[in-house]
Amino acid sequence: MRDSSRRALLAAAGTASATALAGCAGALLPGSGGDAAESSADDPVDRTGESTVEVAVGADGGFSYAPAHVRIDAGTTVRWEWTGNGGGHNVYAVDGSFESALVAEEGHTYERAFDASGTYEYVCTPHQTRGMRGSVEVVSADED
Repeated sequence: MRDSSRRALLAAAGTASATALAGCAGALLPGSGGDAAESSADDPVDRTGESTVEVAVGADGGFSYAPAHVRIDAGTTVRWEWTGNGGGHNVYAVDGSFESALVAEEGHTYERAFDASGTYEYVCTPHQTRGMRGSVEVVSADED
């Protein structure tokens, strides 16, 4: 009987710990926006009016894009530049419309011009389970 009571106690403690950690996971994962003060982390940074927009690859501890989400005008070029942090990264469109090479080298760049309005979501394929994702929201002049 003593063994089964001990198992029940350990199982309950394990469940409680897992539940507590699940609530904290968002705050621990880079780029997840888990902090209440950063609840707008998924809101795009407005970069309309710029001809070229820079996005860091491997930012914030190596496993995020910065800014992760940008809003640009149609015809704007986005240039992703690798920081050299976090190992090999890439920029892979979820819809398969664009893809960079998998690179770890600091200073490597990948560029893409966005002409059609819409939202283009992308991930780092090796680190997407760590929350390394981003998006480009493209607006035409009449949508501003």
